[in-house]
Amino acid sequence: MSGNFQKLFEPLTVGKLTLKNRISMAPLGMVAMADPCGGFSENAQDYYVERAKGGTGLIITGITNVNYNELPLLLMPCAAYQPLMFAKSCAPMNERIHAYDAKIFLQLTGGFGRAAIPHLMTRAIAPSEQENRWDPSIHHQAMTVDEIKVLIASFVTCAVIARDSGFDGVEVHAVHEGYLLDQFAIALYNKRTDAYGGDLHGRLKIATDIVKGIKAACGEDYPVSLRYSLKSFVKGIRHGALPGEKFVELGKDIAEGVEAAKILVEAGYDMLNVDAGTYDAWYWNHPPMYFEKGMYREFGKILKQHVAVPIILAGRMDNPEMACEALGTCCDIIGYGRPLLADPYLPEKIKTGNLEDIRPCLSCHQGCLDRLAHGLPISCAVNPACGREKSFELTPVTNRKNVLVIGGGLAGMEAARVCAIRGHKVTLIEKTGKLGGNILPGSVPDFKKDDRALLKWYTVQLGKLPVKVLFNVTADKEMIEKSGADAVIIAMGSTPVMLDFGDKNNVCTADELLLGTRISGEDIVVVGGGLIGCETALWLRGQGKKVSIVESMPEILDGGKFMCFANYDMLRDLLVFNKIDVMCSAAVKAVTDSSVTVETQDGVKEIKADTIMVAVGYHSQNQLYDTMSGSGKVIYNVGDSHAVRNIMNTIWDANQVAREL
Repeated sequence: MSGNFQKLFEPLTVGKLTLKNRISMAPLGMVAMADPCGGFSENAQDYYVERAKGGTGLIITGITNVNYNELPLLLMPCAAYQPLMFAKSCAPMNERIHAYDAKIFLQLTGGFGRAAIPHLMTRAIAPSEQENRWDPSIHHQAMTVDEIKVLIASFVTCAVIARDSGFDGVEVHAVHEGYLLDQFAIALYNKRTDAYGGDLHGRLKIATDIVKGIKAACGEDYPVSLRYSLKSFVKGIRHGALPGEKFVELGKDIAEGVEAAKILVEAGYDMLNVDAGTYDAWYWNHPPMYFEKGMYREFGKILKQHVAVPIILAGRMDNPEMACEALGTCCDIIGYGRPLLADPYLPEKIKTGNLEDIRPCLSCHQGCLDRLAHGLPISCAVNPACGREKSFELTPVTNRKNVLVIGGGLAGMEAARVCAIRGHKVTLIEKTGKLGGNILPGSVPDFKKDDRALLKWYTVQLGKLPVKVLFNVTADKEMIEKSGADAVIIAMGSTPVMLDFGDKNNVCTADELLLGTRISGEDIVVVGGGLIGCETALWLRGQGKKVSIVESMPEILDGGKFMCFANYDMLRDLLVFNKIDVMCSAAVKAVTDSSVTVETQDGVKEIKADTIMVAVGYHSQNQLYDTMSGSGKVIYNVGDSHAVRNIMNTIWDANQVAREL
């Protein structure tokens, strides 16, 4: 074992339960992963077993319903639906997990309340009457006392079923993230005047009654964890506060969070799984790449001074040095959520010192949270096998082929990697002297460190595989025909779209500025408010430049239609916080050497500018593929040269073709 990370692999007790190490799998959603009887689907079981096999000491499942009155039936597993069938489904999974000396807790949820996503909701309830987080036209009714008591009893019933199904403990979800129990806990949302409202003890009564009921039914030694947010970061309904922003906390502040934690631990909770935020400050609970690593450490450190139970801490803690430094001062267990989606063998690789083989999480949310919001099973942008481990398993080929991969971007590297693992003879050609393609400029901003780590990971993996890489070679039809390849995978990527603004001013693309082939001035107008335009604008503003964005559509980032809401919301707020002028429904009308004239909804504006950066999209480089239409070769077109989309689609495209070639 690498001595530097020994602390991660020391045992720990939670009550009387011993964990083999300090690594926990953070709970991640179970949408569309139930079987017809409310148990875990085969994919869900394989997903958890794979993480146990990879060395995780404690697995905490994603949310499972304690009843099925608020959400569509079996949108996620539900122990109470058919208890015997649930046990029949889960007991064998838990036996498999225990074979790796791992432990597993079943996370039980009381539901979403006002935070329910409208198209996934069948009943609108909340602690008090209020409007829906996402759609203000939807009004949630206050739960009756009888309904609250039924909910508490449902938690207890499901905990008993979990114990009898072989789960080592349960986690109550949650006085956290603005879910239903958190809405009860926070005065901003709870206006009740009965026993379940009023002062802090009253607002926490539902959560304390739940743990007391579980302990009475399952025994004092049966561990109960609590998913817990110390601070809300709410400056208004639907308005979160950014790191470093000065604001008045309308939700739960740190002082109240500490007091609440003491009450909850006194009631019987054996462990706190800690973060910060609510659905009104959603990016705090699901931190995008714009957050610094380890952003919850300060909250764990505060709680460690006030409660004696173990604390789990997640929040972009994938750096093992940072994780080890946090143990003992900020937490007792490190929670890995998305990093274990990207690489289920992360613990094993840390333990053996093979850090270069850890596939990094990008904090992009494309394969995990964004899919859950659309009612799709969880997966991972960089690991297509996540959540479907058996069906996406890489199997050795029986018919070894000569495979020619054209293009060394993400799609080309993934195709080459998978083909080589399966046993094909692979040659990858790249027209430049570097691997990476569009990830090279895309990974330049400081908040894209993990993109750079992904490029390094691919480079390392290809270097360990029998892949012949040829640089500074340009492919054409004649070369392909003479190559002797049995299959050709074209992955030539895409190039930026350029607009013609004449010969005035310094007009360039985002790629040119990011790569340093063009130098910007101090006053920059960004034409295009998509992801590339907004992220590059933020990067330029971080250098002290004055930046304006001109977007022709009514909203930047397509209103968040094609990205996870947490990422969209934070990036949009960061642009405002950093004083980047954003003009929507606007168009550039004239460009001079020192200014840009923009037509906006409020009239015509002349903006001082010494640089115009164009970021209006990319063209697929599909010309070579088109010229091969009459060829007798087996030809595939993957990644951006097939269709310009995002990193997840690029990797998944290539993986699909290579996995079945």
